Amino acid sequence: MAEELEEVQEMYEHYRIAVDRGQDMLRIDKYLQMRLEGVSRTKVQAATKAGCVLVNGQPVKANYKVKPKDDISILLPEPPHNFELLPEPVDFKIAYEDEDVLIVDKHPGLVVHPGVGNYTGTLLNGLLYYLQDKPTRGGDQAKPFLVHRIDKDTSGLLLVAKNEEAQAVLAKQFFEHTIERKYNALVWGDFAEDTGTIVGNLGRSPQDRRVMCVYPYVEGVPEEEQRGKHAVTHWTVVERFGYVTLVECVLETGRTHQIRAHMRHIGHPLFNDAAYGGDAILKGTTFSKYKQFVMNCFETLPRQALHARVLGFEHPATREHMHFESPMPEDMERCIGRWRDYAANRDLMQ
Repeated sequence: MAEELEEVQEMYEHYRIAVDRGQDMLRIDKYLQMRLEGVSRTKVQAATKAGCVLVNGQPVKANYKVKPKDDISILLPEPPHNFELLPEPVDFKIAYEDEDVLIVDKHPGLVVHPGVGNYTGTLLNGLLYYLQDKPTRGGDQAKPFLVHRIDKDTSGLLLVAKNEEAQAVLAKQFFEHTIERKYNALVWGDFAEDTGTIVGNLGRSPQDRRVMCVYPYVEGVPEEEQRGKHAVTHWTVVERFGYVTLVECVLETGRTHQIRAHMRHIGHPLFNDAAYGGDAILKGTTFSKYKQFVMNCFETLPRQALHARVLGFEHPATREHMHFESPMPEDMERCIGRWRDYAANRDLMQ
C-alpha cells in the first residue's frame, strides 16, 4: 500500500511505497502507474525525469526495474481532483510568460483553484481558457499546472507551469524549500525586536476546519508523528506606525495560511484578517476619532493585508535563476499611507 505522507501547500502528494517481497521486476513508471490511483504514466515519467522518484534514497530513471523490498519515494504535484475543469474567460494579469512557465500577478478576490463553493470563475479556469491555443516546449498543447497557490484575498505573484515536466521540476524546488518567497504584511501591534523567526507546526483547527492552529514542533520526532506540519516564518520590521507594523515575511516552508496563523500565534494578527481575528480594533486608543480612522482603513482595505511581493526560482528548462517583484497593490498602499499619516500626526487624530 502507498502511504500518503504530506501535502505541501496542498498542491503535492508525497508517497512512500515498500515493494512486496514477491514483486516481479517491472519498469518503475508502469509499476507506479498501477499503484497510484488516477496518476498517468506521463506524470510519473515527468516526475522521474525531474528527480522526484527515489529508490532506496537515490533518483532513478523511468526504465528502472523495481525489485523486491525496494523503498520507493515519489513526489507528485497537484493531486487528482474529482471534478471537471472548464475553460472560462477570467480577468488576470500576467507578469511573465515563456514556453515552460507563466507568472500571474494575482489581484485580491480571485480564487486560484476550484473548490467547495468556487467551482467556476477561478484563476485555473481562466488559465485553461487563455492557454487553449498556445503551444508549449516541443509543440504540445500548453496546459496550466499549479505548483503552489495563494489565498483568495491575498494579492501577488503566483507561479504556474505549462507542462508536466516543468511542474515536476518546480514541485521539487517547493518541496525542498529552495523557492524564494517574500511577503509584505500589515499586522496589529508593535515589535520589541526588528527581526524574528516563528517555528510552529500548522494543522486544521478542530473547532473550525477553515482556519489553521499552531502546535509545538518537537525536535527529534519524525514528521509523520508530529501534530500538524512543520512550518517556519522569518519576519523583519519594514516600518512602524505605533499600533500597526509593516513587516516582510520570508517563508522557509509553505503551508496553508502560514503567515496568517503564525502572526496571530505571536499576538500580531494581520490587519483586517477576519478569519484570524484581525478585523477588530486590537490596538490603540478609546478616542472616537481613532475608532473612525480604523474603520475607514478597514473600508480602504477590505481584506487581510498580505501581498506576495517576491518570487524567485530556478527555471525548470534553462536552470537560470529567475527573480520577480510585484509592486504593492493600490488598496494596501492607500491603507499604509493612512497609517503613515496617522503616526506622523497622532496628537491631532485623537
